[in-house]
Amino acid sequence: MEPKPPSTPRVNLRTPDVMSHVQAQVESHYRSGFVEKIRACGGVLNSGTTTIRLAKQFGFCYGVERAIDLAYSAGKVFAGRRIFLLGEIIHNPDVNAQMSALGIRRLEARPTAEEIAQLEASDVVIIPAFGAEVKTVQAIRDRGCQVVDTTCGDVMSVWKRVRQNAADQVTSIIHGKAVHEETRATASRALGPDGAGHYLIVLDLGQTRRICDFLENGGDPAAFLREFEGAASPGFDPSHHLKRIGVANQTTMLRSETEAIQALLRAAIARRDGGSPSNFRYFDTICGATQERQDALFQLLAEPLDLLIVIGGYNSSNTTHLVEIGTKNHPTWFVRNAGCLVSAEEIRHYDLHKKTEVRSADWLPLNRPLTIGVTAGASCPNNLIEEIIRRVLELRGDPAEA
Repeated sequence: MEPKPPSTPRVNLRTPDVMSHVQAQVESHYRSGFVEKIRACGGVLNSGTTTIRLAKQFGFCYGVERAIDLAYSAGKVFAGRRIFLLGEIIHNPDVNAQMSALGIRRLEARPTAEEIAQLEASDVVIIPAFGAEVKTVQAIRDRGCQVVDTTCGDVMSVWKRVRQNAADQVTSIIHGKAVHEETRATASRALGPDGAGHYLIVLDLGQTRRICDFLENGGDPAAFLREFEGAASPGFDPSHHLKRIGVANQTTMLRSETEAIQALLRAAIARRDGGSPSNFRYFDTICGATQERQDALFQLLAEPLDLLIVIGGYNSSNTTHLVEIGTKNHPTWFVRNAGCLVSAEEIRHYDLHKKTEVRSADWLPLNRPLTIGVTAGASCPNNLIEEIIRRVLELRGDPAEA
């Protein structure tokens, strides 16, 4: 268990009167009747020579909706008090800009001691949907602040697993991105309440194979740690702390990759231990909404498409994986909003390999019928999807009526 914080009064942010006000606000900011009409028509919009096909599952998930509702509720219930958001509520720049427009101030996801010291007991701090590190939350609570925790339940399920690993002296191998807020939050729980637990963060199959090689053949611990710099717990010793391992994950990774990683590690442990995988454990903790959006995209890609548009924040992990799926078979454009669709000749989009926004030419053919697939990550609101579709139809010269 994490140490109990100093007590602050519990405040119900989801009373009927608050929620009726909040839902009206949220709907005005993020909902789209246009998109809902397309969904009601089987996810297909035919307009002139353009066909738009929406994935069956896209956009906001329950966890994101809950986080946004709580943030808006905090703005109403704690009106007149300073309200801070720890990092980003979700990985979508338009949504985070709206939080700023509501008067919610921004703290860094990993605030410095100086920033924490500026907080007052009357302040309110919102924990984002992907959670925060134990030490950060504790420091905020120690200031006496009112904490509004919007952490997704799927994320907390992973925390439960890694805490149990720490209690059982099992090292957590976390499939995720070492710089991602959720992975850092999970890693902090993998240390256990006394800090004696251990973790190792693995990004992909290449790094997994390196771990497997060490499991079976040993090697130079110092060289191993250099390869995993910034991704291992303090005092991590691969010669000792890989004896018993349990695989966990950042909830927004590709399920197929997590499963491949755990299979490689399980097999390596079994070979090392003479055929027994008793020193290995694995629980499937991929977020259900993430999986639904990946499955829906695979289904969409089975249809005849000329190109795919994926909408979401460039630092959104679950959106990035949708792009990875799309690019295997189709021209795929990863955009944040309609402003990225400069013209039929020019588009601004995120390049996963260059890790930056780039410009490409002649992305949207105009002289022939076109079928365009559209999907969006779990942190993308429907109003942005509507704006993208309307912009595509405008560039194509087709009417935008659902």
